[in-house]
This record gives sequence, structure tokens and C-alpha cells, in this order.
Amino acid sequence: MKREHFPLPELLAPAGDMERLNMAIAYGADAVYLAGSAFGMRAFAGNFSRDELYEAVRRCKAAGVACHVTVNTMPRNGEAAALPAWLETLEDAGVDAVIVADLGAFTMAGRYAPHVKRHISTQASVANYETARAWHDLGASRVILARELSLEEVAEIRAKTPASLELEAFVHGAMCVSYSGRCLLSNYMTGRDASRGACAQPCRYQYHLVEEKRPGEYFPVFEDEKGTYILNSRDMCMIDHIPELCAAGLSSLKIEGRAKSAYYAAIVTGAYRHVLDDVGAGRSVDPVWRNEVEKVSHRHYSTGFWFGQPGQYYDDARYLRDWQVCAVVEQCSPEGRALLSLRNKFRAGDRVELVGPDCRPVAFDAPGMQTLEGEALDEPRHPQMRFWMQLPQAVPPLSLLRREVLLSP
Repeated sequence: MKREHFPLPELLAPAGDMERLNMAIAYGADAVYLAGSAFGMRAFAGNFSRDELYEAVRRCKAAGVACHVTVNTMPRNGEAAALPAWLETLEDAGVDAVIVADLGAFTMAGRYAPHVKRHISTQASVANYETARAWHDLGASRVILARELSLEEVAEIRAKTPASLELEAFVHGAMCVSYSGRCLLSNYMTGRDASRGACAQPCRYQYHLVEEKRPGEYFPVFEDEKGTYILNSRDMCMIDHIPELCAAGLSSLKIEGRAKSAYYAAIVTGAYRHVLDDVGAGRSVDPVWRNEVEKVSHRHYSTGFWFGQPGQYYDDARYLRDWQVCAVVEQCSPEGRALLSLRNKFRAGDRVELVGPDCRPVAFDAPGMQTLEGEALDEPRHPQMRFWMQLPQAVPPLSLLRREVLLSP
């Protein structure tokens, strides 16, 4: 890929399980971040067993993609005692970097995984250049900046920290209403500790007020008469501002979403990959890629804190889900005859779109299909069913067939 005009930051994509890892790699990630079965802040993502971790690292190395592993919970005594063995596993597997927030975990990582770089998690709330310098002095190679920083603040941190310290920042995905994700509300309300990867997302709940002497009467909580979801935050989307992010001196642009779908990992990674490459080569950005981030499940977008307060969205906490994956391409001939695996029902005659690694979306009417035995098929019906279909063009494996379903209110 061309990058003649100025160096581009790394594109760092989420990998919640092996399927999402494969998608992130195929759709253009320079690096992925994932977690084992413990010590990660997304306990309900698929995550990776010990054997899967070794396989994930192998696949990353084969593709020239860096592999970062999150160890960013705040461990209790028993967990701290178990951490050295896991860090030794990361060292043995050949992981490129470990993401930590706890000072004890950071120190242990240096002792038990000495060849693995140490990145400071956004959970550590690095919000100024002195803190960034302090972590660098202790041995950190990268800090992942607090999400509450503006573009100007990030640029100042870059200007006042050593060039050898890499700066990473989130540029796309869900935002937490709590400061850098340090939430106690989930633990208080449900017993699920957000700081240990088990957040129940109570910030997305609809709240009402109950008066002490009128039990059972619920009054909606309004703010400026706009609605009742007073804690609900927007999602971040900075795909329109890649040049500014590059100019601020960031080393890595991070996409949130280890708990999100393989489709999300593919489409968002692919969209940012194409925009980054257009910017790096001095080309006009193709608007089709901006449109792609609207075709994944998301809440109403904002630019986070990069240009000021993002604002809340009070009407509801629903996701916008207007597009659905129909099938995944397993193989495809140069003539476009493809073997696909079903994900959601569709039938011949439906208007569908084909999108894939390094492929612009192509809309067409689904033709008649064939079973593996060559029998005519109008509608694949069984989950994971494999079938043959003629596509309008040849595409790589892991390309996706999707259709608009208009599920949003």
C-alpha cells in the first residue's frame, strides 16, 4: 500500500475471538488487540484460550500483523498471584505487546515477559505529558491516552514527550460515560465489576424517579425535556478527521469493539484502512468508505472529546442496525463463482451488496443458487449452510454478502 507523503499511524483493530481476528487481518489491520480468558476488560467477548493464543500469534506473524494482549483489569490478590504464569505464556507465545493499567501488573510484565513491550491502558487515564513521561521512564514503550483529551491536548503531549514513546488513542467505537471507563455503577447495581471486565452497561438503562411516599409510581427523568436516557453516550467516529489525527503525531489509531461482531471488525477496519491509505498517498478520500461505518451496528456518532464535548443522546439507547450479513465467501473463482456459508436468511431476487478485503461495495440482485450437489436453490435455510452462487466479480475469501433490513426505529 502506498504511503509516500507522510508516515501513517498503525491501524489497531479489535479481535474478540478467532473469527474476528481473521476478519481484522484480512481487512487491513496493522495490529490487533485481544485477551485471554482472564485479565481482560471484555469478559464477555469470545476471548482466547492458551492454545488459541498461540494460534492467534502464529496467524498474526504470518500476515505481518502485530499482536497486543490486554491484561488491563485491576487484579485482586488472588488474580495477582496467578498473573506471572499468564505473562510467561505471553512471552513464550511471542506476543508483541501487553496492555496494562495496574502498576503491579506493569512491574510483573517487565519481570515475567521481558521481551514483550509494555503499553499503558486507557484505564490508567494518561491525560498529560508528565504522566506519559513517567510511564516511559518506568519502561513503557507506549501509552494509550485517556479518551477525554482534545486534539490540541494530544498534540501537546506529543510535543513534550520523548519521540521513543508511542502514543495510541481510540478513534472509533463505544464511549463510556465514566472517566476512562472507571465505572462503579455496574458493580453497585448488578455485582458485575466493570474494572474486572464484566460491565453490565447500566449507563444504557432507562431511568425513572420514584417518590418515597408514592411507591409504584414512576416519573421519567428528563434533561432539557429531551428524554430519559441521561447516562447514554454516543459512539465515537473519527473517520472524517484522519489527517488531523496524523498531524497530532499519534503512533496508533485504535478501533474499539472486542465484544462486537466479526462483521463490525471487518467493515470498520476496512473503512479506516482505505481512508488511511488515501490520506497517506495524498489522494482524495473515496466517500464510499465513510458510508461503510454507517452500515455496522452502532449508536449515534460523535467525534468524542477530540473537538470538545461530544454531547449525550437522550432519546433511547438502541443500536442502529440497518444491515445484516447474509453469507461469508469461503472461496471464489476468477469468474466469480463462489462457495458461501450462510449467516442470515435471504433468497434469490433480494437486493444484496458484496463487500470484501480491498473491494468497494457492489449492489446486485441475488441470482439463483446451487447446493453443494449442484441442485437449484432459491433460499438457503440452515445456519452455516454452504452453497454455490455466481457473484458479479471475483472477490477474496472472507468477503461478505449483506442486505439492508431496516431494523432501526
